[in-house]
Amino acid sequence: MASLPINPTFNPHTPGPGTSKPNSFQKFPQTHFISYQEDGTNEKFLNKSHYFKLLGSLCKEGKLQEAVDFLKEMEYGNLYVGPEFYGELLQGCVYERNQKLGKQIHAKILKRGNFFARNEYIETKLVIFYAKCDVFDVSNHLFCRLRKQNVFSWAAIIGLHCRMNLSKEALLKYIEMLENGILGDNFVLPNVLKACGALNFVEFGKCVHGHVLKLSYEDCVFVASSLIDMYGKCGVLDDARKVFDCMCERNVVAWNSLIVSYMQNGFNEEAIGVFYDMRTEEIEPTHVTLSSFLSASANLCALQEGKQGHAISIVSGLDLNNILGSSLINFYAKVGLVNDAELIFDRLFEKDVVTWNLLMSCYVQSGKIDKALNLSRWMRLKGFRFDSVTLSTILSASAELRDLKLGREGHCFCIRNNFEDDIVVASGIINMYSKCEKIPDARRVFDYTMEKDLVLWNTLLAAYAEVGLSGESLRLFYQMQLYGLQQNTISWNSVILGFLRNGQINEAIDMFTQMKTVGLDPNTVTYTTLISGLSQNGHNSEALTYFKQLLQAGYRPNNASIVAALSASTNMASLHDGRAIHGYILRQKIPLSLPVATSLVDMYTKCGSLNCAKCIFDLIPEKELALYNAMISGYALHGRAIEALALFKRLCKEGVEPDSITFTSVLSSCCHAGLVKEGLDVFYDMLSVYHMKPRVEHYGCMITLLSRCGDLDEAMQLIQSMPFKPDANVFESLLVACRELRETELEERIANCLIKMEPDNSGHYVSLSNAYATTGRWDEVSKLRDLMKKKGLRKRPGCSWIQVGTEFHMFVSGDKWHPHTEEISTILALLDREIQLTRFFFNN
Repeated sequence: MASLPINPTFNPHTPGPGTSKPNSFQKFPQTHFISYQEDGTNEKFLNKSHYFKLLGSLCKEGKLQEAVDFLKEMEYGNLYVGPEFYGELLQGCVYERNQKLGKQIHAKILKRGNFFARNEYIETKLVIFYAKCDVFDVSNHLFCRLRKQNVFSWAAIIGLHCRMNLSKEALLKYIEMLENGILGDNFVLPNVLKACGALNFVEFGKCVHGHVLKLSYEDCVFVASSLIDMYGKCGVLDDARKVFDCMCERNVVAWNSLIVSYMQNGFNEEAIGVFYDMRTEEIEPTHVTLSSFLSASANLCALQEGKQGHAISIVSGLDLNNILGSSLINFYAKVGLVNDAELIFDRLFEKDVVTWNLLMSCYVQSGKIDKALNLSRWMRLKGFRFDSVTLSTILSASAELRDLKLGREGHCFCIRNNFEDDIVVASGIINMYSKCEKIPDARRVFDYTMEKDLVLWNTLLAAYAEVGLSGESLRLFYQMQLYGLQQNTISWNSVILGFLRNGQINEAIDMFTQMKTVGLDPNTVTYTTLISGLSQNGHNSEALTYFKQLLQAGYRPNNASIVAALSASTNMASLHDGRAIHGYILRQKIPLSLPVATSLVDMYTKCGSLNCAKCIFDLIPEKELALYNAMISGYALHGRAIEALALFKRLCKEGVEPDSITFTSVLSSCCHAGLVKEGLDVFYDMLSVYHMKPRVEHYGCMITLLSRCGDLDEAMQLIQSMPFKPDANVFESLLVACRELRETELEERIANCLIKMEPDNSGHYVSLSNAYATTGRWDEVSKLRDLMKKKGLRKRPGCSWIQVGTEFHMFVSGDKWHPHTEEISTILALLDREIQLTRFFFNN
């Protein structure tokens, strides 16, 4: 705050020499007062300026107690002490935010009488002191009592309203100030602009910008920085950039304002670009600079940029405070480096609730739920109270675990501690109940919440959508309009998801189209939801079409959309599309995350390019189970049992614990290669070493392995020892082995059993018919075919397809409808003749 003008006045109430208290000046050198004692009263006023400066310097240095003692010495020494001295002490209390001492000085002023208490300078200083200490009622009361409200008192009271989040009242005060004929200065205008930004009042902010230009404050760095911040908060980034570019002088605050504006509005690449420009200008970054830069890097999952930011903070000598520490934890959490986030957390000397919450959220996002819950217990032991974010994270952890008991305990804690009306907590409770498939409980929490905002409505909407209750989600979607809430993109995304979960493809696409007609642009999440849903429902070609639309719309696909598009390519066995997506990832320098790498490995193995899959697998330095599973499954699919077993042993050696998918893939590879001993060893390890209960698919693999190697008795014994009823797949694998081993009687029994289990499966009837034909029971074959006709069952023909360019060519057994059938038949005949000739020459 700028210094107030002081009009020195003689104080007739100062005690004369005869009434002063005797005092020895032990604390200060005699030179302080010698001129007064030797030269008489004429020197009294000359030395006043010297004493005032000395008092002011003590206050600025934060030596408030020494300043108070000095003032007492002056009073005891019969020296002049006017209101301005007390005003300077109050200013010192403002510097240090020392409310207790400031109140004592206020009491002393009141004791000195109205000459001091009603002094304009003192009154203004008291308003400023209480305003800066955020004592709202007292400051407001004193302001209203002011005989003359100058620009300094207005600046203090407007600033107080801003700090108390009373932004509308702050703007009203500014209007009142203008009506009283007082113009804003370089302290008032930044606070007014801050209020405009908080309220998103861009038009009001532009009016204030006009005042700035009229008053010629556009060259003031603080005012210009406030303008950038206001435009940034209102999302008018072009105007923010114009103000920045027009600044004659830019300090770190101006650079920070622009970086924060870009980052908060989702323009993370631009924020990083401004940061690099700032480095070029050799402006030293602050904690705020690097915090914003790290947040932008986290939003982009830009690993290298974030690590550079961390390195710059170390080189710049910035201490690891809560602002920088929180940003680093958030960055490392977003890029999946949980260990680095833990290291930052451990190195923080003073942790606050925000840092605890960030690490807890990091654990939940990375699936380390047990660690998140242990951290919450440790947080309580360290004396920190849970806030709404903490509770929301704990509820998210219980939702991820599908742990209803833990979730209900969290709900009870919220009720006991009066958090149930908190919107963030209520959203977390609804999400928890929905993930635990307790939709009625989620609805009950929603109904009992008094104040519902858009986030809460969207949470319940997402709950209905996740479980495929498309009718309920659509009903709730339209109810939002009745309650005066305008649906946002998240609302539309949830309804689209609900339709897709329920298999209503046309309705989902119609909703997507309607979204555009109402003026809402689909975002990356909208496209990702649609691509993923179409792929899961078998509409793979359409999924890839919408992925292309996403790119044409100018969006950068996230990991989820890339994984969904790769899944669609895999389902169609379209190596062409899969390679195109991989090429896009390389061209755009998108970091190869574990989910994307896993999907690429899966795509290449299922599209027949095992070498490419192996290259992707080898590129990932820190491999997780999902990636191992994809590669082992690929080896199994290609009949490379030795490689599959070797990779399984490597997985176990590196301390990664296999799951049921791993064992299914390894056992399947043993089946294809007929490795009985190795398969039995793996099955034994599954039971004894990893203590896993085999599922139907594991028993199916073992039965297939045993039966194909001729051990039908062992296979039958294993079926009888299964702890659950075998399904059709188990018997089908046994049926194939019976046919190969010409065990006709057993084949007949199994086929009859399969018909009873799945009476509408034509394949079982065909198998039984083949068994009858093998033994020459043609009457039975005829009866069985008549039965199939009566039931309307037809043998499903085999199907294959190839992709030529962007066009798919499908071939069905016995199909003559392809437009190039004759040419294809001719080529096949020539190939067949070539094969026969080659065989003839080879045999001879």
